[in-house]
Amino acid sequence: MCRFQPYAKFKGITRGKIIMQPGNVFGPVPSRRLGRSLGVDLVPFKTCTYDCVYCQLGRTTCKTRERKEWVPLDDTIAEIREKLPLQPDYITLSGSGEPTLYSRMGDLIESIRSMTEIPVAVLTNGSLLWDKQVRSQLLEAQLVVPSLDAGDEAMFKMVNRPVSDITFEGMAGGLAEFRRDYRGELWLEVFILGGYTSLRDEAVKIAEFARKIAPDRVQLNTVTRPPAEDFAIRVSKDRMREIALLFDPPAEVIADYRHASAHDEFTASRDSVLQTIRRRPCSVADISSGLGIHMHEAIKHIEELLARGLIEKTTSGETVYYRCPGD
Repeated sequence: MCRFQPYAKFKGITRGKIIMQPGNVFGPVPSRRLGRSLGVDLVPFKTCTYDCVYCQLGRTTCKTRERKEWVPLDDTIAEIREKLPLQPDYITLSGSGEPTLYSRMGDLIESIRSMTEIPVAVLTNGSLLWDKQVRSQLLEAQLVVPSLDAGDEAMFKMVNRPVSDITFEGMAGGLAEFRRDYRGELWLEVFILGGYTSLRDEAVKIAEFARKIAPDRVQLNTVTRPPAEDFAIRVSKDRMREIALLFDPPAEVIADYRHASAHDEFTASRDSVLQTIRRRPCSVADISSGLGIHMHEAIKHIEELLARGLIEKTTSGETVYYRCPGD
């Protein structure tokens, strides 16, 4: 049982330490798929129905399928309204856990649509779409992006490590039912793991199920940031392109976003992150709390610095740190 109080200006708990953050609406941040995305975090850090081996935010600390008003609805609406003058391309319900665990999702989407024409996107792992209430609450979103990372029960348990009473059959059935009712854009994200779902037989299973769902797009992703588990291995771009051809029509391979700090809306620059790491090795949580930015903003800066070779990653116990080469 996860014993979190509703939001009281904290964003998560890592190794027993509360991570402070300036609210649960962040950005706009550049997104490889959605342009300038205004993010909305609806559950405490790493509160999720899954404990995916590839998660960039680390192991799930609160694995649950309990739905409740984790953050106050009125406060969240007020935060979003304050950010509307920034004119994001999407208002994205996602964040640091599974957003459909938020019991007032339908009320939130209705409120957003009443005050702006900026489209609402929901990034979900799709694990709760078997629940009729969850499906109903998502119907008014303009874009829903659920995940499908496996083609059978065994691989589902290995990759996603779901709450014990969520099965592959239930998850997949809910996804099919949602597709039949939903009239907005549906993009299916498939995460490919080296040595597991990169194997042809496993990828074919996923492609066959995706064909039945008939989403508007299928997007393939793989490990590009430090994952929760060391055995979650990145798949080469060439192999990803081969796998994409198994889908009908062919899937898109999502490219890395290389210019995360190009927008003025970032509350801390890439150079600020680099200077922080130069002083001492830092984890994502250290950078987030130290600079007062959301963890997703910190991750995007780190990703670009890694790509440029300005920092490198190292581990100590279960924690990933970033440092400058030679330190």
